[in-house]
Amino acid sequence: MPDEDLLIRPNGAAPSAEPAPGRALPANIEAEAAFIGAALIDNRVLEELPITLRPEHFFEPVHQRVFDRILVLIDRQMVVTPVTLKPYFEADEALRELGGIAYLARLTADGQGLLAPRELAQQIYDLALLRELVSVGRGLVEGALDTSEDVAPLEQISQAEAALYKVAEGADGQNEAQSFRQATHTALEHIQAAINSGGHISGKTTGLTDVNQKIGGLHDSDLIILAGRPGMGKTSLATNIAFNCANRYLDDQQAGIEKSVGAPTAFFSLEMSADQLATRILAEQAEVSSELLRTGRLSREQFQQLSFAAQRLNELPLYIDDTPALTIAGLRARARRLKRRHDIGLVVVDYLQLLQGSGRANDNRVNEISEISRGLKTLAKELGVPVIALSQLSRAVESREDKRPQLSDLRESGSIEQDADMVWFIYRAEYYHNATKPDTPDETSSEDIRAKYSEWESRHLELVNRATLMVAKQRHGATGNIPLRFQSEITKFSDLAPGEAGEYGAY
Repeated sequence: MPDEDLLIRPNGAAPSAEPAPGRALPANIEAEAAFIGAALIDNRVLEELPITLRPEHFFEPVHQRVFDRILVLIDRQMVVTPVTLKPYFEADEALRELGGIAYLARLTADGQGLLAPRELAQQIYDLALLRELVSVGRGLVEGALDTSEDVAPLEQISQAEAALYKVAEGADGQNEAQSFRQATHTALEHIQAAINSGGHISGKTTGLTDVNQKIGGLHDSDLIILAGRPGMGKTSLATNIAFNCANRYLDDQQAGIEKSVGAPTAFFSLEMSADQLATRILAEQAEVSSELLRTGRLSREQFQQLSFAAQRLNELPLYIDDTPALTIAGLRARARRLKRRHDIGLVVVDYLQLLQGSGRANDNRVNEISEISRGLKTLAKELGVPVIALSQLSRAVESREDKRPQLSDLRESGSIEQDADMVWFIYRAEYYHNATKPDTPDETSSEDIRAKYSEWESRHLELVNRATLMVAKQRHGATGNIPLRFQSEITKFSDLAPGEAGEYGAY
């Protein structure tokens, strides 16, 4: 039990969490007091902690406020002692009941906390997690016993896993609001990352310089929708970005670079199998045609290129889950596990319309898609990673003379556009131009036929191996078109050479 001479609860108030009747929540108030005393004697104690200790990890509300003020003053590069804390707590009624500033001085009197500050901090942290676990467990029991509403056991299991994931990550289960100071600090870190990268990227890299310059990289907590009609190269572009991000992380790790703009990546493929995606990546890296790989018509030199590429990619932190017919709850659960086991920093979903909802949308596909898009956005925020979700477009595109996609073409739900932080369309004019190819003229063809074919061929040479990434929505900046090169034989997108791009949107 806490030493009453050391600490008296303010106004008889209970701690932040309610203990069960007859049982006290796990806490060690003496350890909290000793640790704060050690930090006030030697501020450098806080620089050597094995974990990140936050005010909410303390059980006693007075200790929470004192530790929060200690962190603020240290952030301002001030020396923190009971004397420098005095102006901030002179009007604190709860601390006054404990003896006011004399209480803080009493904490530093014997200096016992200096004997083992790291162990004290670890114990405070562990006990905070146990209290959070008690709170989560109580919520699970109450939810399971409550049958007054629709019973959805699978949804309750998903919510339980999400709550336990937060505890495992050391997050506060209540997800309380950040102070503006914390939010500003995070924003400045992102700005610093952009400066360090040469002014081009503050998030995860796409591996495409022109795309990075336009959007500043893939930002944590963002939902990016990548949409296009069949044949445009949605999966190819998503696979390229996933590979580029994972490969950059691997390169930086091998070079000893700690803060990488790459990240381990999770790819949820509901359409293609894992080996088919791996074949695409191998074809791209070995620069061997995907068709030759499928048919096995490889030369000795090409097979050697393929072997070298496969060997180089053995350690690639790209995790492919090709489970079919996933629900949005199932996908989120799998993503949490990958985050916990491999610390993934990017999630790609191919594609959104193949996911299933909770089954409570009463067969209304629009409502189901709305539930899925909200779930993907929630996943991005929960894990703190960018999520790229591929999406189909409606057939209305094919009925227009101008085949360029518009936001209104997003299929089955306007909520996709609403939930997304960015919406990209991939468009290849070459695809539609090839459909208008006239018959190849011969010696008997008229001048009109020859002229028509010559005009088509001239335009074809302008469009071949060209694509446009249309940024139709971006919360963080301007929209616009980005010209790219697309090598269809190896399904690879890349930047155009300087001076090669021409007019934006020409392709």
